[in-house]
Amino acid sequence: MKYISTWLLIGLLFILAITSQAKPKKTKNKQKQIDGELVKAESCKAANCKLPDCRCSGVTLPRSKFAGQEKEIPQFVTITFDDAVNVVNYAQYELLFNDLTNPDGCPASGTFFLSHEYTDYTRVNALYNAGHEIALHSVSHGDGTDYWRTADMAIIEKEFGNQLDILETFAKVDRKSVRGMRLPFLQISGNNTFEAARRLGLAYDSSWPTQQFKDPPMWPYTLDYLSEQDCQIGPCPDASIPGFWVNPMVTWTDLEGYSCSMIDACVYPPEDNIDDLVDWMLENFNRHYEGNRAPFGMYLHAAWFARGRNYFAAFRKFIHKLRTYPDVYLTSISRMLEYVKKPVLGKPFKKCPTLPTTECQARQCNVRKVSTGEERYISVCDKCPTVYPWLDNPLGQ
Repeated sequence: MKYISTWLLIGLLFILAITSQAKPKKTKNKQKQIDGELVKAESCKAANCKLPDCRCSGVTLPRSKFAGQEKEIPQFVTITFDDAVNVVNYAQYELLFNDLTNPDGCPASGTFFLSHEYTDYTRVNALYNAGHEIALHSVSHGDGTDYWRTADMAIIEKEFGNQLDILETFAKVDRKSVRGMRLPFLQISGNNTFEAARRLGLAYDSSWPTQQFKDPPMWPYTLDYLSEQDCQIGPCPDASIPGFWVNPMVTWTDLEGYSCSMIDACVYPPEDNIDDLVDWMLENFNRHYEGNRAPFGMYLHAAWFARGRNYFAAFRKFIHKLRTYPDVYLTSISRMLEYVKKPVLGKPFKKCPTLPTTECQARQCNVRKVSTGEERYISVCDKCPTVYPWLDNPLGQ
């Protein structure tokens, strides 16, 4: 039920955003500077913001000199799943990505924004070893949007820093490989969110939807300078956070013209028919592919597949159709950002990424969740915790 309410909440937020204003306006972030360290961001000037470390939010092509050569820009597709990895959805992920390769012969990959509760860490280890990106979605998932909207840096650092400890210990994921995060309910807390992520050593956030910049769609950018992105679910940042990347969640359009930041938040999708669903996905994809080639995001929860008899089959058919394109690459967000930092025309990478080879001895554990007294089952690598891992005790000691 938590995931269903998440979809509905995100969908309602977007409907309200659209119907309450003719033109989306940027929400002013009235936060004070954090600990006196952050300064108000200034408008970005391309002359002062150079790749690979800085990118203005208003830049519509990887390089200005690529103008007129848009068809030679590689098209990235980033498939992301939020929330827990379990036995059921892991089997779906295997079916989706099995033997799926990109035009350069490298394996296709996705990004998994994990929430801790009910996650099977042996399956996380398998995804990690298969070359998928493991990213953060918090330990607790919070108690609704208010929790995240008002979260200070200490809460953000605890939720995501503790999750790094859990992943390293129980899934054997190298914490240095964890580069990104997404806030539950897509609810950011202004400057706090991004500065806390930077302090944790993360490189990017992908929690910020845009409906204003979807035609042409927005490319990723850094927060060195003030973002031009519309603020749909505020407060949004107004401080300079050098070198930290935003992967904007460019919205889809449903059949009634409403914007949706995640596929499962689309209020009016097509009928439950494979061809109709695939055509709808292609329509949203072509806005990127036939335009400025900004990365195309397919953001969802795996539970969406259970909402329609043909949803999974349609999703699988669509991504397998993409493999027939000579210039479409299904990659993790982190790998896509590698390209954005050093963009070229044609083949985007010189070689395939090296896959991790961590060993995981699966253990099924029955432990107590201290905060509630519940008995919990958790699958981990190598050694069971004494109690259920949670905030302030991520190793379950």
